[in-house]
Amino acid sequence: MKTVCAKNSCVGCMACVEICPVQAVSVHEDVQAYNAVIDEEKCIHCNACFRKCQNNHAPQFFTPLVWKQGWVNNQEMRKASTSGGIASALIEQFLAEGGVVCSCAFKNGVFGFSFAEKGEELPAFKGSKYVKSNPLGVYKKIEHYLKEKRNVLFIGLPCQVGGLQTFLPAALQQTLTCVDLICHGTPAPKTLELFLSQQQKSLNDLNDVAFRNSHSYNVSAKGLKPLKGETDKYSLGFLSGLFFTENCYACKYAQTNRVGDITLGDSWGSSLEKQEQRKGVSLIACNTERGKELLSRCDLTLLDVDLESALEHNGQLNHPSQKPKNREKFFALIAKGKSFDRAVFLCLPKKCLKQKLKRVAFALGIKK
Repeated sequence: MKTVCAKNSCVGCMACVEICPVQAVSVHEDVQAYNAVIDEEKCIHCNACFRKCQNNHAPQFFTPLVWKQGWVNNQEMRKASTSGGIASALIEQFLAEGGVVCSCAFKNGVFGFSFAEKGEELPAFKGSKYVKSNPLGVYKKIEHYLKEKRNVLFIGLPCQVGGLQTFLPAALQQTLTCVDLICHGTPAPKTLELFLSQQQKSLNDLNDVAFRNSHSYNVSAKGLKPLKGETDKYSLGFLSGLFFTENCYACKYAQTNRVGDITLGDSWGSSLEKQEQRKGVSLIACNTERGKELLSRCDLTLLDVDLESALEHNGQLNHPSQKPKNREKFFALIAKGKSFDRAVFLCLPKKCLKQKLKRVAFALGIKK
């Protein structure tokens, strides 16, 4: 198997697939790892895939100019967001100025990317997605908009921003603004499918899916039966880093220098009052003058942040997620036919038992 980059290091950005002139590259998606594979019978040895691969040629990193924490002043927008609503405010402002926005959206059973040019299209982008999304097909569309001198806002994970920036010629990026999200790591969609299959569901059965509501983590969708008072096994495994794809444990983007014009995440470790934190507070890094200018045009509350505390409570600004000792055990249990929930329980027994106690406390009215 000939691969574009080192085996099991593919981030799934799809830049190599999109640049190949003869469709000789495909990304093989597995629960444990992604690999960009070259069909040697089709390959014309142009080397385009190798040149555009971010693992072979790193994109430019920026040292943040300023760090802030804050939220959008539109309280309805803030309430509907999983953090402080900063991303929604950036999108709304960009669309109001006649720009084009591209970000992750769930449609037809696929976590992909969509484009928006009108404010009413904004809801498709709402919510955190704790699973790998597929940007295949968007790079050339963005390139088309940029050639037309349109302003484009791209919001994605750092590796997706890196893939876009590596794919595009530098000369075209003058009207491109990128927002990268602080990422802990992402599982493959096939892993989420294993979780859903326990309730005889698949992604194709769902019209919408959410992973988080304010500070509560659970996979929720119409037709699913959530456990009241208890974090489900998918969310628990995700928060523990149990089943990310292999590349995430060696992520080069898990650092304070960033690839986006703006970086967004949760303001963990904030010294603000708990009541304010419960409403949602975002951590924001402005990495370029372009990012600072966009942020200044939005209706936001921006406050100083204790950077030392922010870095301490956002581990992925210092290093990648550590690979759990039981990760291989989890996939071995799945391969032996164990249910998803059972496999998580056997790998994370203490955390699972703690969740069961929370559920009992919730049922008894001791905890709300």
